[in-house]
Amino acid sequence: MAMTLYYSAEEKMTKHDRIAGGLYGLLIGDALGVPYEFYPAEELPCYEEIEMVPPAGFRRSHSTVKPGTWSDDGAQALCLLDILQKQKKFSLKDFSDALSSWYENGLWAVDGVVFDVGIQTANGLRAYKKGLPPEKCGLLNPDGKGNGALMRVLPLVLWHNGFEEEGSGERGRSRIWKGSREKALVLDAHEQCLVTHGHICNQVCCALYCLVAQALLDGRGITDAIEDGVRILRGIYRDMPEYEQELEWSVRPDLPWEGGGSGYVVDCLRSAFMVLEQTSSYEEAVKRAVLLGNDTDTTACVAGGLAGIYYGRQGIPERWISMLRGREKVEALLAEIL
Repeated sequence: MAMTLYYSAEEKMTKHDRIAGGLYGLLIGDALGVPYEFYPAEELPCYEEIEMVPPAGFRRSHSTVKPGTWSDDGAQALCLLDILQKQKKFSLKDFSDALSSWYENGLWAVDGVVFDVGIQTANGLRAYKKGLPPEKCGLLNPDGKGNGALMRVLPLVLWHNGFEEEGSGERGRSRIWKGSREKALVLDAHEQCLVTHGHICNQVCCALYCLVAQALLDGRGITDAIEDGVRILRGIYRDMPEYEQELEWSVRPDLPWEGGGSGYVVDCLRSAFMVLEQTSSYEEAVKRAVLLGNDTDTTACVAGGLAGIYYGRQGIPERWISMLRGREKVEALLAEIL
């Protein structure tokens, strides 16, 4: 039986609905942003016209890609969720193998077609295929701070959720953790970055994002969830001074959450938190994310995952769910997880 939680409107929402909302929110945000990628904000259609199918006369990015198709963001997230479910733990090698299969063979890509991949991701996965250990692949560009690990990390939260005790239940983890579930989540969030985006800044952003998502999944409001995430991460990082410094100096969590929708991981995280705080529905959140321009699919993916958890599967417009290509596979994977 699903645990019943409450959100700000005092309406009952099951954890099942929040988890499904998170996954669909991520994928639909990604697909919604695909046609508008690379456009500056001033060249985008108006709010009312941001849809899976752009208005007549707008020249879509990735013009050969059918509307409702998720990109590398969604495919890599599904790779992560799939290996977590199969292995009952996070394994960097298994995840790296899955990402390599995505890059080479289209694993979890709609129609098996990979039409978009970041330079840093491609370089890391090519090096991995040649035999470089995954821990080193993401540091080929030692200063690389793209958002390619942030866009895919949410499944750690969706899968980690429910493990209140070490090794409990039928889905109990084979990996024994010392400490809280939050620290377990943070360490996995760090590790999943390594094969493509090893810089500590990427790790910190992914960790904070996961803690905020976990707080939303536990029924917290948006502002409270962000504050909880920062507070918990500061506590975890007390014994990790390099990470603590990166959080305070690069992410700067005491400043207002503002962002411009770029591919820089800190800006992407800040953009997602900003639109979440400034909007009141899933639809509004992902549309506002797209309207920031630039890296539209990833900003909407990152914001959409959080908004999907908060508003639930029931809060995502049915017209977008019905247009999402490959959703049958998503439903099958969700059925295994839930």
